Amino acid sequence: MIKLLAFLRPYRASVSLVLALALAQSLASLYLPRLMADIVDHGIVPGDTRQIVIYGALMLLMALASTAASVGGSFFSAKIASGFGRDVRNRIFDRVAHFSVHQFDHFSTASLITRTTNDTTQVQQVLIMMMTMVITAPMMAIGGIILSLSQDARLARVLIAVIPILGVVFFLIMRKAVPLFQQMQVKIDKLNLVLDEGLTGVRVIRAFDRDTHESRRFDAANLDLTDNAIAVNRLVSMLMPVMFFMMNLTSVSIIYVGALRIDAGAMHVGAMMASLQYAIQILFSVFMVTAMFVTLPRAAASADRINAVLDVTPDVNDPPSVTATGDQPPGVRAGTVEFDNVTFQYPGAEEPALSGVSFIARPGEVTAIIGGTGSGKSTLAGLIPRFYDVNGGRVLVDGVDVREMRQEDLRSRIGYVPQKAVLFSGTINSNICFGLESATDDDVKRAASIAQAAEFIDQRPEGLAAPVAQGATNLSGGQKQRLAIARALVRNAAIYVFDDSFSALDFATDARLRAALRAETGSATVFIVSQRIGTVMTADRIIVLHDGKVVGIGRHADLLKTCEVYREIAESQASLDEVA
Repeated sequence: MIKLLAFLRPYRASVSLVLALALAQSLASLYLPRLMADIVDHGIVPGDTRQIVIYGALMLLMALASTAASVGGSFFSAKIASGFGRDVRNRIFDRVAHFSVHQFDHFSTASLITRTTNDTTQVQQVLIMMMTMVITAPMMAIGGIILSLSQDARLARVLIAVIPILGVVFFLIMRKAVPLFQQMQVKIDKLNLVLDEGLTGVRVIRAFDRDTHESRRFDAANLDLTDNAIAVNRLVSMLMPVMFFMMNLTSVSIIYVGALRIDAGAMHVGAMMASLQYAIQILFSVFMVTAMFVTLPRAAASADRINAVLDVTPDVNDPPSVTATGDQPPGVRAGTVEFDNVTFQYPGAEEPALSGVSFIARPGEVTAIIGGTGSGKSTLAGLIPRFYDVNGGRVLVDGVDVREMRQEDLRSRIGYVPQKAVLFSGTINSNICFGLESATDDDVKRAASIAQAAEFIDQRPEGLAAPVAQGATNLSGGQKQRLAIARALVRNAAIYVFDDSFSALDFATDARLRAALRAETGSATVFIVSQRIGTVMTADRIIVLHDGKVVGIGRHADLLKTCEVYREIAESQASLDEVA
């Protein structure tokens, strides 16, 4: 919680103003009972209109000052907390956006959403309470006790005796409520996870007729959270009745003892009324502090969950000294990609995903990467835009180690199509322009034409303005892949990486797309990751991977003769006569 308070630095002036307003409210509230006691005890001379106006105006002024300070403090507290919440959410999103791919495995998507929304809101609400009560409640309690003692020490003993009893009751309630508050955020995570899986996997659930099973699974998570929330609210709801019972008991005791002392001539009526007002103020202050401490454990748990995200240092960072992408060594053409004895191992894995990989891909060449499942094809493709950092060796772009470049500079030169085509809600045009914000309509149409997407775009009445639903559920797998390819092509990049991006295309569309790509990307360095022999057989260079190692490099015809792994892949897909 203390770490997150650093986000309040831009609001230091506003926080100081809120604290000053809280101080003003406390002083005005404490002065009112004292003023009332003076009026009652010393009286007002009948017919003295001037004295009546003065006392009345003074009381009205104190009441207005207290109200204005309270309203102003609440307004600025809410404004500060809203800005605080915005900054924390921005920082979480920014930090998560810089995570390396495997760092996402530490937090589920549902958990990250909960931490960004619900957890931040919990901290934000407690922050408002802290700013409005951190000065008001202690000052009202301590000041009320001091002023009550100054009015009548014996009468104040009644109030002092009640406070420990109230404190013990609140402590017992909080001791049971705190663990339940801490469990609640974990249960919200679980509920969000089940809901997210149920919504994203709805087609699989229906296909296997598991609707009832998923409904029961959701009901179980929902009921678990509900039972926890009911238990917490049941405990917390006891605070208010206890508070009013103790307040009324204290009021009756003060009036009873005060009446006896007034009857004995030991105190004035005004002093008793002031003591009664101070008692109410003190008990309300204790209640406000207790209410804050009840919600504080949940906010502290939320703050710990937020800090767990913010404390993660991204694995992939820009170096202190940056080498520009245009500063390639002499003799190295722009777009050249070299793997120099590269070894990469995922954290926690027993064996490297890639080991001893070395090759050079030059502009104007198509380099295909093929291999069995789990051979490291996508891992190799992900090292080019530096989604991961290698454990050994180097990946060089334009003769410069990618770890010595800014990530923005490196990725601006790459058109990347991921293995799973991910599109965003919006339109076809906005999804293609995602690759290049400044792309013109002609650029978008050209990219769509090369990606063989124009045929289904033209069939839609809206054309490029046709809507894309969330998750692109209104598009087929092949249509999504073609739009993802168009998004990469619109960048007019020096390097293109197609990570198994043709798997959902029929053979005819695949062939037309590769022919159009070769004509369009003739001066670029092209990487094609695929499991299809038909997709890679025309490449200038085919890299065959097996268990993370390069077992063959060459053209199609040569590899059929020299590489057993490649030959087995070819035989599993077609006869040798067809692929020869």
